[in-house]
Amino acid sequence: MPSAAEMIAPDTVAGLARCLARAGRGTGRGAATEALDRCGAALDGLGFSERVAAVRDAVLADLPSDYPAFERVLRAALDDEEFTGWMTFPVGEAVAVRGLDAFEPALDLLAALTPRLTCESAVRPFLRADQDRALAVVRRWTADPDPHVRRLASEGTRPRLPWAPRLPALIADPAPAVPVLDALYRDTSEYVRRSVANHLNDISRDHPATAVGTAARWLADPAPTTLPLVRHGLRTLVKAGRPEALALLGHRPDLPVTVEGPHVRTAEITLGEELVFEYAVTNTHDESAGVVIDYVVHHVKANGGRTPKVFKLTTRSLAPGETWRATRRHAVKPISTRRYHPGVHLLELQVNGRRHGEGSFTLHL
Repeated sequence: MPSAAEMIAPDTVAGLARCLARAGRGTGRGAATEALDRCGAALDGLGFSERVAAVRDAVLADLPSDYPAFERVLRAALDDEEFTGWMTFPVGEAVAVRGLDAFEPALDLLAALTPRLTCESAVRPFLRADQDRALAVVRRWTADPDPHVRRLASEGTRPRLPWAPRLPALIADPAPAVPVLDALYRDTSEYVRRSVANHLNDISRDHPATAVGTAARWLADPAPTTLPLVRHGLRTLVKAGRPEALALLGHRPDLPVTVEGPHVRTAEITLGEELVFEYAVTNTHDESAGVVIDYVVHHVKANGGRTPKVFKLTTRSLAPGETWRATRRHAVKPISTRRYHPGVHLLELQVNGRRHGEGSFTLHL
């Protein structure tokens, strides 16, 4: 992920000012970009969201206050080849401010802007203001010839889209947006299908039964690409060992297996080193079967308790009596999302959602 300074830099804002000045002249408005000119020199020390907000506000200050004239400038800018990339992201956010009272035309403008980068975040104020009205437009996008617009339909309605405000109504009840996904799960574009899978994964975090039921319907009428999409969309449920998700993907939670290990080869490690362990899983069923093999590290907490974290090992099919044997090296290194504490950490294997075996290692800081 590029840094905030790389995405919204002073030269990005300067380029945007040039584009809007040219577009303004083309609409007979003139070339006033004073707020953008000041904004570009005031970005130092700001994070990404703050930069977006600053540029958005400058666009709103420089462009006409009445929506039709505002839109005419941006439509003219779309004829400019330089008007592309990260400079367009704050412009979408400006449309979300000025266009709420011009609802459908503003959403149409976002659809026109989204191929330049994405307007997935800018769609969300419309959904929060009037979900039914916004979804009526979004559903039309699913038939758009441009895959960027079709992706916008799925990505913009994701309940838990990263780096964007959440959609509480769709978190509480994802059903209104499911028809959007139904229209896109067989899409010819991997770019679109990836968004559909991520949207399904968002749903699974709050409504596992809805996610599994939706995936089951798709698998009953699949395209060649549907199974990989469903696997990605149910990944959180599979990782959590949810039996309904595992069963849908052909991984029986009650599959008879024998498990050796985990055999820890690095009983003591220091932060920054690797945990090394070996394991083996044998299919003792009389038929071939799919297995999802994960491992669980129970990290020591500050109060001496432990919290589990699941990591992927492999997904494969094992013939009757076949054994999968492997060694895993797990880097225990500082990361921003975890604070490590010294002590004895536990290690387990997980096969099709069921825990097997136990090992341990001592972590020193």
